[in-house]
Amino acid sequence: MVLTAVRGALGFLSRLPVGHSERAWEAFVGTPAAFPLAGYVVGGLVAVPFLAAGLLPAPVVAAAYLGSVVLVTGVNHADGLADLGDAAVVHGDPAERRDVMRDTTVGVGAVLALGTVLVALALAALAVAGLPPLVAVALVLAAEVGAKLSMATLACVGRPSHEGFGSTVIDGNGSRHLVGSLAVAVPAAVVAAPATAVTVLAGPLLALGLSGWADRRLGGVGGDAFGATNELTRAVALHAGVAVWSLFGTPLGGWEVFAWTLS
Repeated sequence: MVLTAVRGALGFLSRLPVGHSERAWEAFVGTPAAFPLAGYVVGGLVAVPFLAAGLLPAPVVAAAYLGSVVLVTGVNHADGLADLGDAAVVHGDPAERRDVMRDTTVGVGAVLALGTVLVALALAALAVAGLPPLVAVALVLAAEVGAKLSMATLACVGRPSHEGFGSTVIDGNGSRHLVGSLAVAVPAAVVAAPATAVTVLAGPLLALGLSGWADRRLGGVGGDAFGATNELTRAVALHAGVAVWSLFGTPLGGWEVFAWTLS
């Protein structure tokens, strides 16, 4: 059942050729933990360029990472971020803001949201590329798990604004289901704690803030909010992880020495 749910999650969250089936989709939407579990697969793939950290110039590694994110995950979540950006700058009630999100015209809010997050992600990738390879891989993996954990958090605590993907995922799930999602994210959080712990926890914290904002501005959470929180978390989590690593490093002394030796 869990493997089927993860396959359904990867079919929706990535461009990996895992196939699509009604059974996998139903298992996915009923299993919030499938979000962070899929994050391990996606994170492992997009982290591959950082194995060359220290061997190739940091801008080259960062650019390869950005390219891998697009190749593995596509643009579906970025589209959600763009729609949310347009809604954020509209003056009106929740219904009017949701109408703007359905409009195919790209506004200044979308451009600003996408541009800001892309620049933030590129700068974070540059910083990560300057770390020891294994540390860099651990942070990128943790950021992707945290990004998917943010989506799981919305699925467990969000209130749907209208019929669609958001309501499909939220219906039937509750706050008690978040425990399983947090549990499966623990390995990514502890591998190079405290940096990776902060990186993973950025996901649910950002999701809670976005859920509260969406309730006030949009009347609840929709599919675009899921995509937006994924993109926002990835960038924010990487910056948070790099900052904590720079300040505190990791208490796993032997692992740290090994990582620095490889660099």
